Amino acid sequence: MAHEPSGGVAPPQPGQSYTVEAHSAQSHSDPSRSLESRPVAPDPAPPHCLTPGPVLRRRHPLLMPVLLLLVGAAALASLGLGAVMLSPLRLLAALADGPQGQADRIASVILFELRLPRALLGLLIGAMLGLAGAVLQGYLRNPLAEPSVLGASNSAALGAVAALYFGLAEWHAAMLPLMAIAAGMGALLLLFALSGRSESPLGLILAGIAVSTLAGAGISLALNLSSNPFAAMEIMNWLLGSIENRSSEHVLIALPCIIVGAGLLLLDGRALDALSLGEDGARSLGVDLTRTRTRLLFGLAIGVGGAVAVSGSIGFVGLIVPHLIRPLTDRAPSSILLPSALGGAALLTLSDVMVRLVPTRVELKLGVVTAFLGVPVFLFHLLRERRLW
Repeated sequence: MAHEPSGGVAPPQPGQSYTVEAHSAQSHSDPSRSLESRPVAPDPAPPHCLTPGPVLRRRHPLLMPVLLLLVGAAALASLGLGAVMLSPLRLLAALADGPQGQADRIASVILFELRLPRALLGLLIGAMLGLAGAVLQGYLRNPLAEPSVLGASNSAALGAVAALYFGLAEWHAAMLPLMAIAAGMGALLLLFALSGRSESPLGLILAGIAVSTLAGAGISLALNLSSNPFAAMEIMNWLLGSIENRSSEHVLIALPCIIVGAGLLLLDGRALDALSLGEDGARSLGVDLTRTRTRLLFGLAIGVGGAVAVSGSIGFVGLIVPHLIRPLTDRAPSSILLPSALGGAALLTLSDVMVRLVPTRVELKLGVVTAFLGVPVFLFHLLRERRLW
């Protein structure tokens, strides 16, 4: 049976400010001296206040407006620039005329059948890769993390290569991206099996390296055993990454995967902030590390798998974009998620515009351009900010 505290004073309620009476050093010798009271801070908020969810952090006030303008400019450039230049007035006229418009049939065909799907895919895939890189760098607490670390990119690429190697891509245009998504989900199951119940990022990284290496070996094996040189060339072209000659079917395949994957990743903003204190600190703040890891892995497998399924392997976007964004924020992992998505969308779309404008006999592959753009930018920021890490 609980006993009432001496003096008849009720115990303080959680979160209530109260006073503690403490004897001074002299009170031990003189009980008649008055007691000194001092305020005590209220109890901390319960752990459930840090449940995963979207969160806003301090950023440079011009960061989001500038990124939105950059994304809009990149989309407009993607629609208007190419072998045939379309002025803004001609674009507006074609949009008003519709896909079946006859007023300017050439502009309508170029816009709706070629450039609009390509622009949408550039924005969607770039946003997914940028967001995935920001989430992984926050979760693994590693500035070099990107989607390929956990094997998501290579596994999806292996599924697409299998569709090309066995001729499944000839059955239907959707077979190649569907095989890539299926391979990404299969790699997720293998990643869960290898990492087990470990909540440490180290175990996840080691399992991801194993999955990525296995997928890379499978791709090399398909290239080595391919008896058809045309099939081998098609596999190599796909591995270089490109969004050329994509249609609305590819947009419909990638869009739901990227929306679901990005939504799952954005849910873990506060959990990523808590993980900055380490696993023990995050757990003491009420973060369920198992659920966080599950959401993160499903988001990466679905989102990155859907992106790579229609574009091929495109590297460095998820690696360099968070480094460009981070100095303009308070460096909390959650504060760079949305800006990284916008930055990735702008970077990939502008890279695709550059691919079209560079005068070459054969159009450059998008993955080659992002690698050339990414390496010097990443090295510059690495040398500039190495003391901050």
